[in-house]
Amino acid sequence: MLNQKLNQVYETMGIDAKILSFCDTIEEELKGRFSEIDANAEYNQLKILKAMQKNYLSDTHFAATTGYGYNDLGRDTLESVYADIFNTEDALVRPQLVSGTHALTIALSGNLRPGDEILSPVGKPYDTLEGVIGITEAKGSLAEYGITYSQVDLLPDGGFDWEGIKAAVNSRTKLATIQRSKGYANRKTLSVEQIGSLITFLKTLKPDIICMVDNCYGEFVEITEPSDVGADMCVGSLIKNPGGGLAPIGGYIVGKKECVENAAYRLTAPGLGKEVGATLGLNQTLFQGLFLAPQVVAGALKGAVYAANIYERLGFSVLPDGKEDRYDIIQAITLNSPEAVIAFCQGIQAAAPVDSFVTPEPWAMPGYTNEVIMAAGAFVQGSSIELSADAPIKPPYTVFFQGGLTWHHAKYGILMSLQKLYEKGLIRL
Repeated sequence: MLNQKLNQVYETMGIDAKILSFCDTIEEELKGRFSEIDANAEYNQLKILKAMQKNYLSDTHFAATTGYGYNDLGRDTLESVYADIFNTEDALVRPQLVSGTHALTIALSGNLRPGDEILSPVGKPYDTLEGVIGITEAKGSLAEYGITYSQVDLLPDGGFDWEGIKAAVNSRTKLATIQRSKGYANRKTLSVEQIGSLITFLKTLKPDIICMVDNCYGEFVEITEPSDVGADMCVGSLIKNPGGGLAPIGGYIVGKKECVENAAYRLTAPGLGKEVGATLGLNQTLFQGLFLAPQVVAGALKGAVYAANIYERLGFSVLPDGKEDRYDIIQAITLNSPEAVIAFCQGIQAAAPVDSFVTPEPWAMPGYTNEVIMAAGAFVQGSSIELSADAPIKPPYTVFFQGGLTWHHAKYGILMSLQKLYEKGLIRL
């Protein structure tokens, strides 16, 4: 009776009965997989709760500070909580870190000096870092300060090119940047275990090399983090996984004390570092979002698994596939045409609680080399832990779907993406 009523509601919200029938069967098949995701979330929930209790979190830590932000107890406690969760010596968690790209920029520029070299042993980093590093010309890039860049691509099977990495490491190699998630690359996301193997190998080649992991989209997907397997720094955005959908802004850098301090001096000023930076009343939201994060990530993971199985069943290439283990919340779906990519993103937008009436179109977005279409009717602008999808408009026309503050909203988003493709005659059921 309840299922019948649910389907009636879905139909009133624009989902065809054929789509519901097709997807209900797949959802039923995934119940065992969803239970595994819930068990993982339970582990991470307890880890976060334990860290908050250990640091005696109190409502006094929610008080606002202004101006310089001296003696912001909430800010300092939040950073201690992050350090405990990620098993690191120190943490920098600030609203002044405006994005993941900004947090990575601060971590890099704080720990590199003229004459140093960055090595990416996992291929080209995400598009927005190209200007930061100087792969593409940009004002203020690290290249302008005499910092060079070296890259070793992954092997065709997605494995590490051990010999290539060995040849690339030299006396100037100061830092290795390891991007956990795939970005817009057609490769598998790296597991924490794989990252640990890579870090161990790099440290045997050069023990003092700084290993920095771009952890965006990967937090709380597994029960361990890259910092548990030797990463000197892990960096991410609070409007992705660890903000739990509540953080309105912010980023984090966790790791060795010296690395975090160097980043803090770059974020504020030499001699000031972590001692300043008002939180303006955001502490409660940042704590509460962190507390909810494992459950939010679990909902996003269920949505990603659901999407993979549905689109795979329809004959599309998906990465990861419907049965693979998950190491981030992103689901790549190759739709083979720009029309299908646009229809998919328009479906995700139509399913949003905010700006559902807006029709996204491709545009020349700053920091990207191709036109990009982005769908995100989010409570927090640009929050990709919320239901969202984006794609560069270029062959093979792959869309990247992620997020969903709840599993049921992620489910509706996938149903609506199918609906738009179905209406345009781009899929058959």
